[in-house]
Amino acid sequence: MDIRIGIAQSGQVVEVELAEDADRAELKARIDVVLGSADDAGAVLWLVDRRGKETGIPAARISFVELGAADADRRIGFGA
Repeated sequence: MDIRIGIAQSGQVVEVELAEDADRAELKARIDVVLGSADDAGAVLWLVDRRGKETGIPAARISFVELGAADADRRIGFGA
């Protein structure tokens, strides 16, 4: 599963490719909690990619979050 996070007032997008076994519901719950505490200057959304690299995004700077499909759900090629 991949996730894209927009960074406010910069136009940048952070893209993280999560592990195949990432729990979508648990991830959404974590995002909700962090965004709910965005008024707290120390709130950070931490994500771990499929290679173990950790990425932290300050909650106050998140403008949008986009969750992609799991790898198994992706279609490749021109077929519909």
